Amino acid sequence: MKSVLDRFLAYVRFDTQSDETTGRHPSTEKQLKLARFLAQELSQLGLPDVTLTEKGYVYAALPPTPGAESAPAVGFIAHLDTSDAVSGENVRPRVVEKWDGSPIGLGSSGIVLEPAARLAGHDLVVTDGTTLLGADDKSGIAVIMTAVEEIVSEKLPHGGIRIAFTPDEEIGQGADFFDVPLFGAKYAYTVDAGSENEIEYENFNAASAVVTVKGVSIHPGYAYGVMVNALRTAMEFDSLLPAAEVPERTRGREGFFHLTGCSGTPESAELRYIIRDHDAGIFEERKRKLLEIRDRLNRRCGAERVSVEIRDQYRNMAEVMKEHPFPVETVRAAMLEAGVEPVSPPIRGGTDGAQLCFMGLPCPNIGHGGYNAHSRSEYADVQGMEKSVRVLLGIVSRFARVR
Repeated sequence: MKSVLDRFLAYVRFDTQSDETTGRHPSTEKQLKLARFLAQELSQLGLPDVTLTEKGYVYAALPPTPGAESAPAVGFIAHLDTSDAVSGENVRPRVVEKWDGSPIGLGSSGIVLEPAARLAGHDLVVTDGTTLLGADDKSGIAVIMTAVEEIVSEKLPHGGIRIAFTPDEEIGQGADFFDVPLFGAKYAYTVDAGSENEIEYENFNAASAVVTVKGVSIHPGYAYGVMVNALRTAMEFDSLLPAAEVPERTRGREGFFHLTGCSGTPESAELRYIIRDHDAGIFEERKRKLLEIRDRLNRRCGAERVSVEIRDQYRNMAEVMKEHPFPVETVRAAMLEAGVEPVSPPIRGGTDGAQLCFMGLPCPNIGHGGYNAHSRSEYADVQGMEKSVRVLLGIVSRFARVR
């Protein structure tokens, strides 16, 4: 059998960054290269029902073994894409064997990585400091594929098992075309958290916002009383948001406004935000705040120069998961059996599972051994990934015993 490390090193060499600006699904063609590779690998492992859709979703099903036909089907999901915050092209992974606890220099980048001290003695996969690693979520893919191979090769008893790999999760569109009836699971898990002991079942409510400003451009020597500088109006818009309610100044369940992009000229400018909050009421207030600033600036300008387009992305899965404790209790038991002490921090982000919960598929998120996502300091813990494989096998075993 292939090790989880071998698989991971193969997968991270695929550049699979998504791009919210293309308007396509999947948003980038390069995600399909990994999707095709995984579909072929699943078929080679002997799964009888593997599908790759035109939207870039990979689905696979493993029928139950004799005696477990009445057990509920369980699904495992990971996403194909990586964040566009840092380059994912030409990833050069390096394995630091039996890390001695000292800082790790990442190539000639000048970046020095200081992994969690508790991982001393573990094998760590790092970057050369010029790209992200892709552990988010190729660690999850490697964990799922390794577990599937062990189930098949060792002929382990199991109920129905469903596998899915989704595109565009990083841009909030991973579940947009997910076919829940085709998938066919009663419960599922996204393998998309960090440390292997994490179980996540509450997350941010999330939206994106695009602020567009229309200005009036003219030669600066003759601008008096005529020019309306869209860039300055955009800067003023951002200044009217609460200065402390940004990602770098919030933690736990505290929400924020995050400016993810800005561009423009004196004639036109654009600001892009993501809006996050665990509390549904405060989340709605955040969206209203953007509209209030728009109205305030338009009144001052005497014209409709500022527009705001808000798009809801996902909601807090806690609303659904509180009615479905079984999958959380099951993974907790599987973690303890695998020698992992479970923790349940609130997600300061989201997963495909957040949307799937509201599509009729209760879907908590569990860890895969990856750290520092979306950065050049991203790294993966090999022993953590191996533990995650054991956790998935424990989940499958427990589902197989349910009648």
